[in-house]
Amino acid sequence: MATDASPKFQQAELIPLPPQPDYNPAIAAVEHDGLRFWQFMIAGSVAGMVEHMAMFPVDTIKTQMQALGSCPIRSASVKQAVQSILKADGARGLYRGIGAMALGAGPAHAAYFSVYEICKKSFSGGDPDNHAAHAAAGVCATVASDAVLTPMDMVKQRLQLGSSPYKGVLDCVMRVMRQDGFGAFYASYRTTVLMNAPFTAVHFAAYEAAKRGLTEVSNSPESLSEETLVVHATAGAAAGAMAAALTTPLDVVKTQLQCQGVCGCDRFASGSIGDVFRTIIKKDGYRGLMRGWMPRMLFHAPAAAICWSTYEAAKSFFQDSNNGNDINNVT
Repeated sequence: MATDASPKFQQAELIPLPPQPDYNPAIAAVEHDGLRFWQFMIAGSVAGMVEHMAMFPVDTIKTQMQALGSCPIRSASVKQAVQSILKADGARGLYRGIGAMALGAGPAHAAYFSVYEICKKSFSGGDPDNHAAHAAAGVCATVASDAVLTPMDMVKQRLQLGSSPYKGVLDCVMRVMRQDGFGAFYASYRTTVLMNAPFTAVHFAAYEAAKRGLTEVSNSPESLSEETLVVHATAGAAAGAMAAALTTPLDVVKTQLQCQGVCGCDRFASGSIGDVFRTIIKKDGYRGLMRGWMPRMLFHAPAAAICWSTYEAAKSFFQDSNNGNDINNVT
């Protein structure tokens, strides 16, 4: 019997079996992320559009609170900011500039998530616990994304200001080109990258860690599919709020650079970050650097929850589609 057992087991090893006893979460994560480049781009584009369209009114409040000089809202609470916007322009005032964001958010988030996924796979080597790799991938993603979004973000913020002199997106673009040149569209790019690099590093690392931790808390495999949406939303909200709070001062500087010379906001001769910092501190003290922190957190927490939930849902859709195609090809 002993002589017959060995060949039988050797033959059995040739039969491909599902690796259920030796399940490896890292392998499963790689398989889940095994999408085509264009699928990452579409998933990211949809997620970015849904996020920014849903949260745009909060972003408008934040922008007006951060503007200095003789802009309509200088040192105001969230309640005062909302009342001032509604009094000046009605409910539509909360959506001024949404056209610019619609044009920029889709392409920017397509670049954002596709670059992130490619870099994450390259840097982490399939290790889901490599938070440094997640952070580094996030930094690469934000450099690419900001290069796409910054011009439309500048147009959006100028349109969001109370009593904005621009009639719409095209009018703003043409007048800025005529008065300040093409460079004005990227006046805040350096500050934006310096702000979004740490923001994204904290955001992605915190999200991946929170998502993994929350997933492991679930001890019921049967309920895992129902909990996936909650996990993505909760992890995204926590990561977004944390990153937003830490990077508010640089966001204030970015708003100043993008809105300079409009509605009485200060114009900076050098355009340096240090110059803007000194101006803010001189006029409002150090508390001026945290202007708009509450609406910024109120924006990024639900925005991140919406964005990550939508993105992961789109990835799952493409994964199921790819698996279905693979099965059809085999049969």
